[in-house]
Amino acid sequence: GAWDAHNVTEDADLGIRLARHGYRTDLIATVTEEEANCRPLAWVKQRSRWIKGYMMTWAVHMRKPALLWRQIGPRAFLGFQVMFLGTIAQFLLAPLLLSFLIVPFGVPHPLFDALPMAAVWAMAAVFALSELANLTIGMIGTRRTRHGLSLWWVPTMAVYFPLASLAAYKALWELATRPFYWDKTTHGLFDHLNDAP
Repeated sequence: GAWDAHNVTEDADLGIRLARHGYRTDLIATVTEEEANCRPLAWVKQRSRWIKGYMMTWAVHMRKPALLWRQIGPRAFLGFQVMFLGTIAQFLLAPLLLSFLIVPFGVPHPLFDALPMAAVWAMAAVFALSELANLTIGMIGTRRTRHGLSLWWVPTMAVYFPLASLAAYKALWELATRPFYWDKTTHGLFDHLNDAP
């Protein structure tokens, strides 16, 4: 078929389907002016739908991994794993990884002694590098916006991961209980601000 009409993140599914048929997609060099979700519950609902769609897309296209490998090639196959499985795992594992932040304060962690020291250092390095990347992306994005955001907003991204983890667990639950449910996104909450003189 051309696309999965039941996938709640249709753009993700379509992108992989196009790649499987030898097509290439690219980004459009434009900036969206769509209002971002600024309320936590609406944001979690939207992100949980996106993450659930990533879960669906990954599961559907990984039913025959060898075929996917042959169709899109090793580089795109690896990119697919990093983009989809990496995103899913990042948010599902974030609570566990963040729980290790208690160790430098002298609080024992039940898994700390069970892990080899190399694994602990690897986790710390990945965590530090990913946070550095997140801050860098946040600073670049803030400077490129037309909404007049200050760099002072970048540290508020620390709230992102707990909310994204909540969204990921909501997505996982919905994938098992109501996989095709589309949690609608509320838009236009701040349109009146654009009309101000």
